[in-house]
Amino acid sequence: MQISQIRAAVADAARTVTMPAGTAKLTCTGYVPDAVTAPHFFVGEYAVEFDKAMRRALDEVELTCRVLVGRSDDKAAQAVLDGLLSGSGPSSLKAALEAARGAPGEAALGGLAHDLHVTRIQGYRWYEHQSIQYVGAELIVKVIGDGSS
Repeated sequence: MQISQIRAAVADAARTVTMPAGTAKLTCTGYVPDAVTAPHFFVGEYAVEFDKAMRRALDEVELTCRVLVGRSDDKAAQAVLDGLLSGSGPSSLKAALEAARGAPGEAALGGLAHDLHVTRIQGYRWYEHQSIQYVGAELIVKVIGDGSS
């Protein structure tokens, strides 16, 4: 798996969420941005476990993604964030990301991986990015795929 391509494809999948009426469109990057246009989803840190199967047949990547929402109104910002973190619905990041798995038997992320799964949400709190405060959380995404490519 090519990590940069995987990160970009995850950001592309996140971009498909439908934000609530009156909310700005979700901006997404497959990398940690210098500056954030809220609400913003990005793929941050990652860990790779190589050789989960013999002969480089399978690697596992755990991506730590973040979603940050502006805090002009703390209650409204948290309501938007809660929608993005829901397990289902039009603004659910989990649903949008897992839709990129493809149909049964198809490769995930447009052929870049075997499969992906949003495993958990963590770190629901205030984040500071470039000296600006946002309410946000982390999504942990597990991606598995061919280690020889």
